[in-house]
Amino acid sequence: MNDTTPRASWLPDDFVHPVRVELPTGHRLRPIREEDVDLDYPAVMGSRERLWSIYGEAWGWPPSTMTVEQDREDLAHHAAEIERHESFNYALFDQHETALLGCVYIEPTVVDDVDAEVSWWVVDDLVGTPVEKALDSLLPVWLEQDWPLRRPMMVGREVSWAEWLVRAPQRG
Repeated sequence: MNDTTPRASWLPDDFVHPVRVELPTGHRLRPIREEDVDLDYPAVMGSRERLWSIYGEAWGWPPSTMTVEQDREDLAHHAAEIERHESFNYALFDQHETALLGCVYIEPTVVDDVDAEVSWWVVDDLVGTPVEKALDSLLPVWLEQDWPLRRPMMVGREVSWAEWLVRAPQRG
């Protein structure tokens, strides 16, 4: 595929996306919602410098001037995309969902030998911790067992963001 439009049929019509995934640390993933803004905003802005170093060139995110209302709109957009199965944003929460601790993104791609782009982050305080390691270990297994993906690419893990932007320039 040479155009910059993601594949329309990247998931089967009858696919039902997971609504909750447990990590062995007691943390969980679930689809993000607009109502998560009060937990998402401090997580994102508290780790903004590192997140910009990861996603800035590709997504222009998170901008230093992002407001709570802009974050709310972004989360509402993600929730709508999830419902339409256009892309997925799963938030990482503590056991009681009192803290948002990171996100996982699963998206279609225009790259021929890949059927999904997957990336994730944790808040600065969790970098290098057992929670991040548990998430790193869980995601490939979860994608293989619960998603109809044959060739997901772990962007920023299996391939650097710089390399990915050459292969999938629509992100840049």
